[in-house]
Amino acid sequence: MSASDADHKPKATPTSRTSTSRDAPPERRASATGRNRSSLTPLRKRNLRLGLLFISPWILGVLIFIVYPVGYSLGLSFTRYSGMTAPTWVGLQNYVSAFTDPLVAKASGNTLFYALLAVPLGLLVALCLALAMNRNVREVALYRTIFYTPSLIPAFAMSFIFIVFLNPQFGLFNQILGVFGGPKVNLLGDPTGVKIALILMVQLGAGNAALIFLAGLRNIPKTLYESARVDGASGWRQFVSITLPLLSPVVLFNLITGVSGALQVFTEAFVVTNGTGDPDAGALFYMMYLYKNAFGFAELGYASALAVLLFLVGLALALLIFWLSRRFVNYDVEAA
Repeated sequence: MSASDADHKPKATPTSRTSTSRDAPPERRASATGRNRSSLTPLRKRNLRLGLLFISPWILGVLIFIVYPVGYSLGLSFTRYSGMTAPTWVGLQNYVSAFTDPLVAKASGNTLFYALLAVPLGLLVALCLALAMNRNVREVALYRTIFYTPSLIPAFAMSFIFIVFLNPQFGLFNQILGVFGGPKVNLLGDPTGVKIALILMVQLGAGNAALIFLAGLRNIPKTLYESARVDGASGWRQFVSITLPLLSPVVLFNLITGVSGALQVFTEAFVVTNGTGDPDAGALFYMMYLYKNAFGFAELGYASALAVLLFLVGLALALLIFWLSRRFVNYDVEAA
């Protein structure tokens, strides 16, 4: 081959070294096209059909008991509906009324007050219980049972117990105050006191969150604490630098569930106040006012609008918490 021929010979490029689909045989091109269109073999399609068949009860349950009620409630929120006659379209009137209703503002303020105190206090109590249940002592199983048992008591039963416990005449709470020379206190007769009583009551159910915290504590590698002790770190330093960062995903989960539960507080307040929300609407929470509109005043359309607003507020708070969680949640054990 002459030098001129070598100069005119096309140089190999990266694309020319690799065979393209056009250079491949027709049968290979057909199989590659088939894989691109669908990667499901007959066996996988059969398994998919069987899987959908087995989970169909749950799919139907979600559609019937979640998707349909949510959509139906959203539609009712634009109507005036008493449950006896046909709904009447009113547009955004229910939402306008919700923003101008003074009882909505009162119920929202009570719910906000409850959430701001109950959620952080609940996280703190649950974390302390989890740390106590994580101790390496012989009777730890008994302690775990004792700490968790109150969370098994139904909310309405616990509410009746607290009514007797806080009774200003013969309640154990005032008897204890009398032993120390304190005056009798009627917490359930004060607008702020009844909210404080309800906040303290729900802390008896902190056992559920404590078990979740306990599972997170058990997943923290012991070698991290051993290395910290070798370096001379104190117990508080280990808690701040190891325990809290590695528990942050669990804190996030309990925070989300706590906020959701605080926005929907109903049973305890309904039982303690006999459904009135008194004194002076101090225990009139948002869910209770929604319930009273739906089943007390037969304003199902207005109650549906209140439910939609509650859903939007809960969704906004969840998104905000998830956005803020990027600053304090740590999923990397090695980075802690």
